[in-house]
Amino acid sequence: MTRRFHVRTFGCQMNEHDSERLAGLLAADGLEPTDRVEDADVVILNTCCIRENADNKLYGHLGHLRSLKEARPDLQIAVGGCLAQKDRDLIVARADHVDVVFGTHNLAHAPALLAESRRTGAPVVEILDEHEAYPSALPARREVDHRAWVTIQIGCDNACAFCIVPIVRGPEVSRRLGDVVREVEELAADGVSEITLLGQNVNSYGRDLGAGQWRPQFADLLRAIDAVDGIRRVRFTSPHPKDLRPETIAAMAECETVCEHLHLPLQSGSDRTLARMHRGYTAERYLARLAAARATIPDLAVTTDLIVGFPGETDADFEATLAVVEEASYDAAYTFVFSPRPGTPAGAMTDELVDGAVVRERMDRLAELVERHALARHEARIGQVEEVLVDGPSKKDPAVLAARTRQHKLVHFAAPESALTPGTYARVRVTGAAPHWLRSELLDAEPSPSARRVRIPVTAG
Repeated sequence: MTRRFHVRTFGCQMNEHDSERLAGLLAADGLEPTDRVEDADVVILNTCCIRENADNKLYGHLGHLRSLKEARPDLQIAVGGCLAQKDRDLIVARADHVDVVFGTHNLAHAPALLAESRRTGAPVVEILDEHEAYPSALPARREVDHRAWVTIQIGCDNACAFCIVPIVRGPEVSRRLGDVVREVEELAADGVSEITLLGQNVNSYGRDLGAGQWRPQFADLLRAIDAVDGIRRVRFTSPHPKDLRPETIAAMAECETVCEHLHLPLQSGSDRTLARMHRGYTAERYLARLAAARATIPDLAVTTDLIVGFPGETDADFEATLAVVEEASYDAAYTFVFSPRPGTPAGAMTDELVDGAVVRERMDRLAELVERHALARHEARIGQVEEVLVDGPSKKDPAVLAARTRQHKLVHFAAPESALTPGTYARVRVTGAAPHWLRSELLDAEPSPSARRVRIPVTAG
């Protein structure tokens, strides 16, 4: 019988895209996917190490898998991703039922490592310190037909005090512009209409390319992709505020496909804290670039990341963050409690940790402020007609469809059963608002996209 695999992903969109590559590799190796871990012959946990409880999540899942493996000794368990890259042999030492451990730089070896472990009956650990080839050269198995991620850059050259990404992902490497465009063209031919460009700092794309000659900037890449037939929406994540250039803002305004959404991580509104975080900008500089983007790009939605409780954060530091959030008036924000990561500069600041009760109170105040602005911005859209891209039925109510506007706002609306398939573009009128979503009524829709599915597109890179 055909063996089956299950991939469980933790962390960011980069990890999710890596999981697509892993699924593509396993499918190309003759395995079939399953949504039930109990039915799998191979289980891969693709890990993240950004948050403090990442280790606990991993070992909690491994504990559950131990009982499955005791019942089915032929079950293979693999751990990959950022936590595997960081902890290496520690995973097998703590969980001796794990068969394979691989890192962020050797996704392509996963099937061979599984085969070796199956042949020898012994654990296999392979962690490389740099990529052998750009991961875009690997096959991918996408979960949806109309949307895809495209990696334009791996690694990071920044030195943010709280971030472990440069340690587990390595230095910044940009992908050649022509290779990115070629992959986008192939995705468009496969029926994809929305792509998201991925990089740890997309704004610095290209600065490591073309030594001694013309170097493409991120703005050049946006314009090149804008010319690809069949692509209707282009998104990107994440940009770094210190590298947000006027050329990028201009390209966002000029390119018809580039969506009116900018995720611009603030992290803190305190200049003292920003300096200790090694972020490379001040609150004033951040707000100036945000103002320039809003002045140039009509109807721009702006989201951000915020850290509460960075070591040594005082009441004055937090009040400065609230002041910037008030002025920025974000459409949404992802708020995080600081968690120390071993190996980072901030991870060693244990004598300056903020009291937990203080952090919780600050988080509550910040959440209230963010939601107040988000609701006001959503209420201002009531009565507007929006173009939306249908994702499918709402998770909470199958009779309601969920879709996204160009500003990446979640929209719910009722529609006749099976009338609109995922990937359909429709026009809706906004009738209600909440901090995290919009309610609307369907006006009309384009013909549903082709049902043709190509599950494992292979792209050159």
